[in-house]
Amino acid sequence: MHGGPRPAETWLRIVQVHDRITRNVDSALHRQHGVSLTGLEALRRIAEAPGEQASMSQVAEAVGLSPAGVTSTVDRLVADGLVLRERGTGDQRLLHARLTPAGRERVQAAARTHDELVAQLLVPLGDDAALVSEALGRVSAATRSRR
Repeated sequence: MHGGPRPAETWLRIVQVHDRITRNVDSALHRQHGVSLTGLEALRRIAEAPGEQASMSQVAEAVGLSPAGVTSTVDRLVADGLVLRERGTGDQRLLHARLTPAGRERVQAAARTHDELVAQLLVPLGDDAALVSEALGRVSAATRSRR
């Protein structure tokens, strides 16, 4: 194709790949671990935080959720016994989510499934993986600086 794909075609492919991988991974996580992709991302953020606890705003920011969205996601994790909701040690008005031992086990198992499945779904990139990743990184950096 002369001049390469039009920007709209490239954008469509990016959106389709993201959508298909997200649906595949979300479905596998539900089936195998009883957790959504969003739930796993929230658990990962909490697991990586100091003392395995993070404020609701830290979780929301890391996962890209609204305050209502993070409340709903954390409610589900609390109901499943994976997270405890606690008042912060400093500011008592701030709610924190803290990982439970069951949450720690679930995040480790589900993260393995997530990472293996994503790697498997990206196999078709072959030797182009580094090139694609680097190019998308440039696009990401350029859009970040335009905000």
